[in-house]
Amino acid sequence: MKIICQNKKASFSYEFVSLYQAGIVLTGSEIKSVREGHMSINEAFCVIRRGQVYLKNAYIKQYIHSYSGYQTSSEETRDRVLLLKKHEINAIKSKMEEKGLTLVPTKAYIDNQYLKLEIALARGKKLYDKRETIKKRDVNRQINRHLSDMGMK
Repeated sequence: MKIICQNKKASFSYEFVSLYQAGIVLTGSEIKSVREGHMSINEAFCVIRRGQVYLKNAYIKQYIHSYSGYQTSSEETRDRVLLLKKHEINAIKSKMEEKGLTLVPTKAYIDNQYLKLEIALARGKKLYDKRETIKKRDVNRQINRHLSDMGMK
């Protein structure tokens, strides 16, 4: 498994309720660009329309050696269809409607030559939750720094 990109901002801003693995529909030149690591999901989000899940605002750079030189910047961030089973889509849709959750991409990786996207059903964190996360991270960093100075690590 080769990780292409991660959305670290999502783990800071959201509390993950459940994770799903989805395939993604790409063109030939897009998958070549992704394999070179030219993909970003930092500003991306997912929506459900007409029984399908779409990835919106994900950036995939135009492949340098492609024959289609007419690709515009709007095609770099076009909507892409995510491949999930129908019962998974229905479960996600019902949870999103009743609990006020959202669907965010967390990680893109290549598994057995296929690009997979890990998406999370997530609930937004409050400001005090974010502050608590920052405090925990700082305390752990100081403890690790102190242990490494003492030669215990």
